Amino acid sequence: MSRLAVITCVATVILAGCQVPAPPQAAPTPGPRSTVKAGLWLGRWEGAEGAYLEITKAGEKYAIEIRYLDKTDVYDGTSFSDGIAFTRNGQTETIHAGTGEQTGMKSLAGKKNCLVIRYGEGYCRD
Repeated sequence: MSRLAVITCVATVILAGCQVPAPPQAAPTPGPRSTVKAGLWLGRWEGAEGAYLEITKAGEKYAIEIRYLDKTDVYDGTSFSDGIAFTRNGQTETIHAGTGEQTGMKSLAGKKNCLVIRYGEGYCRD
């Protein structure tokens, strides 16, 4: 193999290694419905600075109302084994049980009965 061919091969391998995309995150698959767990979460959950999460039952689905700052959004949710899944801005989000510490929010620290969407976004009941 010529020196140029070896250099080209090595450069191709190095560049390919630099461009490896992150593995796609699997969206939760609605499996056996956990309507009991989701049913316990119905109602309003308080967040920081007047934000809240309100979950209501809408037929077989759940209505997810999220209020933050001066905006309120409503999403359709589906229960699955570990919580409720919904789509926000084209991305699958999940609501699952957690603690104030798991929300990552100082104002909710110490609370035990919380719902977490992602670190930095959580809601609790006292």
